[in-house]
Amino acid sequence: MPATLTDDALSRRQAAVSRFVRKRYGLRGTLRLHRAALGLDLLRAPVNVMLSPVFLLTRLLAWLLSRLGAKRAGAWLGARRVFLPSDMGRVIERDLLALIADLDAQGIGPDAPPDAVRHQAAALAETRNAVSEITTSLIVLASGWLLFNRATPGVISLAGPLAEIRAHATAVDDFLLGNTLGRAWYWAFPVQLSSWEVVLTGVALAVMGSLVTTFAGLIADPVQLWAGTHRRRIMRLLERLDRAEPASGIEREHLLARAGDLSDALLMLWRNLR
Repeated sequence: MPATLTDDALSRRQAAVSRFVRKRYGLRGTLRLHRAALGLDLLRAPVNVMLSPVFLLTRLLAWLLSRLGAKRAGAWLGARRVFLPSDMGRVIERDLLALIADLDAQGIGPDAPPDAVRHQAAALAETRNAVSEITTSLIVLASGWLLFNRATPGVISLAGPLAEIRAHATAVDDFLLGNTLGRAWYWAFPVQLSSWEVVLTGVALAVMGSLVTTFAGLIADPVQLWAGTHRRRIMRLLERLDRAEPASGIEREHLLARAGDLSDALLMLWRNLR
């Protein structure tokens, strides 16, 4: 925190940030925000979900390079934009840039270089996307427990049970002696699934999951507002700008989002080995 920022100025900054998050991420605010996603963002969403592991790998490599002394290479790699720019992300960045400009005008802002401010704003938008992915993983997990009474932390582990249901229903409908005898037959002799059926079901679920992720903020934003997460995240961003600290680290939200994918893959492998 800079020495010129007094306790009174800090209190004014905190109050301004609190007003901002209430307006932007409350129920009405998040509904207005998600209107921007009703367009090309629906096509960008599946691509960005697939690029999420690439994003994490680049950030891990950037951190490793910085730790090994190659700070210039680490900073360059950490500044690369992996995700396709989304309309909703642009709105988030624009609103945050306007907030920081307003704080600067009041004399309580970080007064940081424009490039640094834009980079930090983009990083915050990416962190918010990671929270949306975590929300989607929780929805998938709850769906697995409700439908199949089993843990399904991601679409990989959910694809198998859904493919079985679909294949069973199709086989029963196509049974020559009618549905009743078909259900009895396939209860005694379960339908054999092909790998392609599971793969296609997984692809369909991944596309649906990416669309759910696009609008998961409708749930996540009010919850984070209530918990104070949005306010604390923006205050940390302002503190980094105060210290002229680059946003080269890895936010825990990205690690949690990828941990869900990893646990999903490991759970599926374990079940196959059993």
